[in-house]
Amino acid sequence: MKRCKTVEALRRELGKLRAGGKTVGLVPTMGALHEGHLTLVREARAKCDVVVVSVFVNPLQFGPNEDFESYPRRVAQDAKLLEACGADLLFVPTTETFYNPDHQTMIVNPAVQGLYCGKYRPGHFSGALTVVAKLFFAAQPEFAFFGKKDWQQAWLIAKMVSDLNWPIRIVKVPTVRGKDGLALSSRNEYLDPKSRAGAPAIRAALVSLKKAQVSGERNVARLAEEAKKTISRAGGRVQYLEIVSQKSLLPLKSVSEPAVVLVAAFFGKTRLIDNIELSAR
Repeated sequence: MKRCKTVEALRRELGKLRAGGKTVGLVPTMGALHEGHLTLVREARAKCDVVVVSVFVNPLQFGPNEDFESYPRRVAQDAKLLEACGADLLFVPTTETFYNPDHQTMIVNPAVQGLYCGKYRPGHFSGALTVVAKLFFAAQPEFAFFGKKDWQQAWLIAKMVSDLNWPIRIVKVPTVRGKDGLALSSRNEYLDPKSRAGAPAIRAALVSLKKAQVSGERNVARLAEEAKKTISRAGGRVQYLEIVSQKSLLPLKSVSEPAVVLVAAFFGKTRLIDNIELSAR
């Protein structure tokens, strides 16, 4: 596995590997890799001739009071995991080499930028879209792989690719979970023992909500209220829990079309996100 620190070096190495029409798969990450990330790499390895993984903690998607400075960084350990998974290239730019000093251009989806994580983390969505767009231009992949854990981000990226007619196939990979149902996340390591014990209630609440919906409940307000209570009883503080259209990502009043439940909740000081998909039947 080769390591590149600049866009120019990445393109140079990819130019060599693309010989003979080989397909390139990109797995964008912020590092501190866990089994969820490695599942994306394995999926890329199975589908593509060349696998590129980026490790870059993107400052544009962090708010002023968030954990950009303390976000876990361990590139050496990440590199060993990636090499064992069969990645071909590791792209590890610095902020200074990846963004111009006077960077101004941002990509925005105005329909949803102020909803859900966009409401509580202003600028987060545009920061994520902008960095992914830059990674797409840098690697020019045929495929890009994203976990469904951040359903909003995956939806926004797929929408960006569709709207801008980019020849990239977005592959959304199911969430990887611990035995107790908690979605794997780099931020899980922030949880103290009490919070870690309570956090699986997020998944339990979502599963219970889906069972109620499958049993015939369609009213969004009633479904959401019961799920919020389940999380609160476990010691969590719900920031939002919304049932939205899978097609438009806009809120629904009734589950009359394929939907997804989006949730963000705090256990202790740690903010966790999760989701579950609902059919219209």
